[in-house]
Amino acid sequence: MATPQLSPGVLIREVDQTVGRSENVLDNIGAIAGPFAIGPVDEAITIETEQQLINTYGKPMSTDRQYEYWMSASSFLSYGGILKVVRTGGGSLNNSNAAVGSASATLRIDNYDDYEENHVSDNSFVYASKNPGSWADNLKVCTIDNAADQVIGINTTSPLAAGAIVGHGVTSALSDVVIPGAGTTTTFTGYLKGIITGVSTDTVNGNSTIDVKIVSQVSSAGTETKLNYQQSNAARSFEAADGIKFVNNVGVNTGNASVTTAASAVDWYEQQTLDLTNSVVFWKSLAPKPVDSNFSSTRSGNNDGIHIAVVDDQGTITGSQGTILEKFLSLSKAKDATADGDSPTRTYYKDFIALNSNYIYAGYNTSQATDGFHGTSPKANGFSTGYTANTIGAGLWGQDAQGVNFSSIGNKSYTLAGGVDYQAGGGMAATLGSLNTSYNLFSNKDEIAVDYILMGPGLLVESETQAKANLVISLAEGRKDCMATVSPHRANVVSVSNSATQTDNLLRYYSALSSSSYAVFDSSYKYTYDRFNNEFRYIPCNPDIAGLMVRTSIESYPWFSPAGLTRGVLNNAIKLAYNPSKTQRDLLYGSRINSIVNQRGSGIILFGDKTALAYSSAFDRINVRRLFLTVEQALEGAANSQLFQLNDSITRSNFVNIVAPYLRDVEAKRGLTGFLVVCDDTNNTPDIIDNNEFRADIYLKPTKSINYITLTFVATRTGVAFEEIVGSV
Repeated sequence: MATPQLSPGVLIREVDQTVGRSENVLDNIGAIAGPFAIGPVDEAITIETEQQLINTYGKPMSTDRQYEYWMSASSFLSYGGILKVVRTGGGSLNNSNAAVGSASATLRIDNYDDYEENHVSDNSFVYASKNPGSWADNLKVCTIDNAADQVIGINTTSPLAAGAIVGHGVTSALSDVVIPGAGTTTTFTGYLKGIITGVSTDTVNGNSTIDVKIVSQVSSAGTETKLNYQQSNAARSFEAADGIKFVNNVGVNTGNASVTTAASAVDWYEQQTLDLTNSVVFWKSLAPKPVDSNFSSTRSGNNDGIHIAVVDDQGTITGSQGTILEKFLSLSKAKDATADGDSPTRTYYKDFIALNSNYIYAGYNTSQATDGFHGTSPKANGFSTGYTANTIGAGLWGQDAQGVNFSSIGNKSYTLAGGVDYQAGGGMAATLGSLNTSYNLFSNKDEIAVDYILMGPGLLVESETQAKANLVISLAEGRKDCMATVSPHRANVVSVSNSATQTDNLLRYYSALSSSSYAVFDSSYKYTYDRFNNEFRYIPCNPDIAGLMVRTSIESYPWFSPAGLTRGVLNNAIKLAYNPSKTQRDLLYGSRINSIVNQRGSGIILFGDKTALAYSSAFDRINVRRLFLTVEQALEGAANSQLFQLNDSITRSNFVNIVAPYLRDVEAKRGLTGFLVVCDDTNNTPDIIDNNEFRADIYLKPTKSINYITLTFVATRTGVAFEEIVGSV
């Protein structure tokens, strides 16, 4: 409907009949699954650089099953592609952990989803490594909260009373103590409460010292108030004359102790270290003492603040003992805690660590664990009634903040242990079953975009290697939007001295693999340098074949062949396990196998561009298959823009106007020698229209690559005219 004009003027309108467009959609994304040393299990992670590969999945290990996978991934990345990597599960994998007692021998947390669904309230561990394996053994998780304030050192003149046990309570009566205030003074009568944090005995002189953390004051009327004791509060101190009493674990007074006045008053937090094995690091050097969060304070909650640090105590990861890997400051014990302001960031320590730590998950509430400060839940040391901020009871961690005095952990460290790799003794081999599970994560093309599925290395037994090869072929065949690259069984070519035997091995091996235009077979393993272990290694070439297709897409177009001297030179290849002769190459090529050759003066080159299709077809060439993959994906996007439009001549014309220029561009870039688009009433008949269908027939003439060159040199007699003999040879 035209917009009415209410006064004289010129109205300019635009009508867009080009909705939707076609463009090349190849992103050069590879996919591989394997037994990496670290990383989440059965979760596809996007990797763009070798350094990111190291950060996420560790470095290559010395065992062949593992380094082959790692170096396969690295090899593909060297061509400029992006890689979706899945760490496979299986075997006896176990997470390093610190449990309530000893480390759990059966703890397995694969990834974040597994943690959220199955382990967020798991009582078998307090802290655990982010993913399975022995890599996290000896990591230390250090925690400290804000309950402890000032510690008073009290000297005794005789052996300690029976009640002087770490974690038990101490009371000291106060009578008309003058308390300075802001412009006013008040007096206080009642008693102080404290928790014993340390006990020492002088065996020579018979004297002892107890360290007492001030907790609260209780008035004569029975009103208890949390007390942030400071040195300026010296008037309210534990004194011999005030009647020091020890309180056992059920709250019973055991009588007076023979004590002198408080010998010292020190800030508890100032004295606390991270309890590392070979170094001393004070908490105060990392952060100020944790305090109650604003979230908790505004809801009448107390004592929710906590700091957590992850430390490479033994230098297992960094090579440097005592390296602080992560620190998470001012987190909360309250399950519903969030950061101040409009930010929705959860600050509950479990949630925050799960989302932000690269190394750990938190499980069983640490306040419930056995330690030297509290004892075993639900027993409450110190005071069983009244003020509970420093006892185990109603204030367990993981509650909502409203009105909760959270229990204290004080200063506590946990050492992770018990991590297990794929096999006992540190083996890194993965099973065919576990690899099958991992690779099947790539089966849904609507969920994960993939252009190349890399087989990577095979398994120990040839039949299992063939099964793995057929697995990746079937995935590509099922998706129909990518290529699978397949290499021989390692033992078929590596350390086999006779090339004829190697040829026979390859012919036998590949004869059992499926026919598919979505797969590419290669002939060898390449010899390359592993700088991490200072070793030269043989690794499969299928990542390189995918990489050559990436290079071709980047430097030319997908419909160009990735083989030959221009685009087919492999990266980082020193030599080949198998370098076939011309006669052997003829045999291989006739069996769908693309030879890789070491050509003097030119390097190591892919010398074939066949797909794994077992019969003669335009689709038995890599460039043709990749042309159709590219065009099909591009035009699928154009077709999507027509969904739910009216099936009439305007829509059909609009579709042709989108598709034809794209194909004309492909033709200009040497991908096609001709094309035809039919989308009219000849293929959109009344029956088709009534069935809510839309038809377009697209005819393509793909450009073919040159596989065979014949050069004929003719010697002629002097005086013979060339015109006489041209065409006669």
